[in-house]
Amino acid sequence: MRILANIIWLIFGGLEVFVLYLLGSVLLCLTIIGIPFAIQTFKLAVLSLWPFGRQVVERPGGMGCLGLVMNVIWILVGGLWIALTHLLFALLLAITIIGLPWAVQHGKLAVLALTPFGKEIRDETVRAPDGGGVGQ
Repeated sequence: MRILANIIWLIFGGLEVFVLYLLGSVLLCLTIIGIPFAIQTFKLAVLSLWPFGRQVVERPGGMGCLGLVMNVIWILVGGLWIALTHLLFALLLAITIIGLPWAVQHGKLAVLALTPFGKEIRDETVRAPDGGGVGQ
């Protein structure tokens, strides 16, 4: 089911969003100052390419004060507008029952777009310590 949802996501805008984030990431790499921001934009690109079956989680240990400063700069420069765009799409998709799964994915992208530093993307199928699968 996840594969089908991801394919539908790609057809209806996911591929275009991926290309735009990837292009933004390449442009940010042109300057040395933009490289940390390019890495975060690449995270957004990866999540926007295949979002179903993935989750955004806090990185263990976080990034400390530097991460906080980078997140504030990110929000001021453009992260707020990216997050608001994803929230707008989430609200539009949530109007119908059929659009709810895609609205949830835009919510994930909005969370990552608002404060990407100190977060990572993981698969939703996390293994328990005894080897049993949780969420499978």
